[in-house]
Amino acid sequence: MKWTGNTVGFVMALSLAACSTSQKGMSYLALGDSYTIGESVPTSENFPYQLADSIRKKGKEIESPVIIARTGWRTDQLMTAIESAQLKKEYDLVTLLIGVNNEFQGRSLQEYERDFKLLCKKSIELAGNKKKRVVVVSIPDYGYTPYGKPDQERISGRINQFNASNKRIADSLQLKYVNITEISRKGIAQPDLVAEDGLHPSAKMYGLWVKEILK
Repeated sequence: MKWTGNTVGFVMALSLAACSTSQKGMSYLALGDSYTIGESVPTSENFPYQLADSIRKKGKEIESPVIIARTGWRTDQLMTAIESAQLKKEYDLVTLLIGVNNEFQGRSLQEYERDFKLLCKKSIELAGNKKKRVVVVSIPDYGYTPYGKPDQERISGRINQFNASNKRIADSLQLKYVNITEISRKGIAQPDLVAEDGLHPSAKMYGLWVKEILK
């Protein structure tokens, strides 16, 4: 979950690409980390792209997702990236999934809560101050992967704490909250839900997340 690349350069490239996409249909901004970009799966199979495809299949027009995410990002790094990006003022849909790297790197729950609340408020702003357009997604439990299994009890306990915090904050701001954590906990029993790296979700698991989001 570690990354040491150039944050600003990466995000600027994404936002410039977004400016050249067709303006037909809904606009979608996906904010997060490796779980949003879909580490170890093709871009077309990450959850934002699968979500957009599912929305199209329901007969609605939607642009390709604008993704502000990077493997290894914590909440503070995501906020810095958002502020550095040339994003348009309003999106029809914004998803936010962030926090696993705060947990993984041993950062405090208090720091996470402070940053996550700011990110939620920023997401609302980017959604044109329309809260119904923002969807908060819970943090997956990597304790149920081959990588995390040896330390599963500790990891799951910490993930529960972080998710309790992000749900409480989302609820306090009246944002939609989707719990995909229980789906992620099927990773050991169903190995095809884990990517080849033994840590991140497979395209199949992302598909299950999308079904939960669409509910």
